[in-house]
Amino acid sequence: MLRSQRLAVVLTLEERKEKAALEKMAEAQQHHEAQRQQIDNLERYQREYREQIRNSQQGVVSVARLQGWQAFIAQLDQVIGQQQKLLVQAENRLRVCREEWQRAWERRRGMEKYIETCRRQEQREQDLRDQKQMDEAAGRIFARRR
Repeated sequence: MLRSQRLAVVLTLEERKEKAALEKMAEAQQHHEAQRQQIDNLERYQREYREQIRNSQQGVVSVARLQGWQAFIAQLDQVIGQQQKLLVQAENRLRVCREEWQRAWERRRGMEKYIETCRRQEQREQDLRDQKQMDEAAGRIFARRR
């Protein structure tokens, strides 16, 4: 069995690893996007709530009600802060997954190039063997004619 054929098994393994890393990266990307969307939703809700407060303050508002609004907005700020931490974690995970995929891609690509180099070398060796056989056959024919 030729070296390039034996290395095809290694290439298949590298392709599987790259595919797995790509799937992992896609999952991390989806998780990151979900975290980003959650922050957007919370911030939109907070803006809408603040707008409702502004609109309802046209008249007299009790201190207790105003304090309740402020407490709720403070809670929203806290939740948004926690969500931003989750987003940072998701960004870090996505970065790590992207780096792992990049390394897997490079390993697979390197193996493809190495196999191609082996195939060219094997072809050169086969061509030399064929040429040697043809030269020997031509030499025998020439020797017979003499």
